[in-house]
Amino acid sequence: MRYVIIRDDDTNALTPVECLERLYRPFLERGLPVNLAVVPDVRSDVRLPDGRREGFLLARRPGTPEFVPLASNAALTDYLHDNPSYNVAQHGCHHDYFEFDLADRGEIVRRLEHGALRMREAGFANVSTFVAPHDKLSRLAYQEVARRFPVISTGWFELRRLPPAWWPRYAMKKLFAQPHWRFGRTRLLSHPGCLLSHTRPLETMLDSIKQVIARGRLTVLVTHWWEYFRAGHPDEKFIAALHETARYLATQSDICVTTFDALASGNMTLPRASDLIAVSAISAR
Repeated sequence: MRYVIIRDDDTNALTPVECLERLYRPFLERGLPVNLAVVPDVRSDVRLPDGRREGFLLARRPGTPEFVPLASNAALTDYLHDNPSYNVAQHGCHHDYFEFDLADRGEIVRRLEHGALRMREAGFANVSTFVAPHDKLSRLAYQEVARRFPVISTGWFELRRLPPAWWPRYAMKKLFAQPHWRFGRTRLLSHPGCLLSHTRPLETMLDSIKQVIARGRLTVLVTHWWEYFRAGHPDEKFIAALHETARYLATQSDICVTTFDALASGNMTLPRASDLIAVSAISAR
């Protein structure tokens, strides 16, 4: 069996419910769970380094407060609770640019705890998974996030950013070319880039997804809901490509679409590097 986790980033208090419904109703109707990386207390004017406002602020209007907590959008939180096939992860705190690429432990802790508080206020307690904005975590941030979350989902791992105690496990991951690994109770998942993105050719999108899924036991498929509604208008062809992906995943008997929570709870397991070493030693005899 091969597992797929669908991770959609940047849902926040300014996300229109109809956008999520338009994108993911075909998934929910087929029993395919969708993991939403949710910003707990979004900054309403957060910008990229080049000065552009982040694309997920579609519903921002003049007079919008600087910070908008998730619980302030009752329509959105009710929708998520009414559709339990949505699995919620914590996506940073305010989604400031590289907000967890910090060397200040106190500020890291403040943001983690503030974000968790805003998630609880919206009815999402005991969230299992953390996703850093723009996939950036400092060494101290990894330590603090791992203390609070059993799953970290990111794009890639860099030795210089990892705590030294993690290096031996990371070396085994690299030795055996494993995309996912574990330190202590924390499972560390990488992904193969945003395969579902408007920057990729639509004609080959599904083929690329099939190839990546076929190469491993667990694939994290990352996308961003707002990319399908750039400038406030639905990209019909891109949405069709997403729905084609849903049809494919639902019809493959050897593929299970699952959640971060299922992984965190132990309902599915991944081979550890130590297991791979044992298998390799046996094979070499």
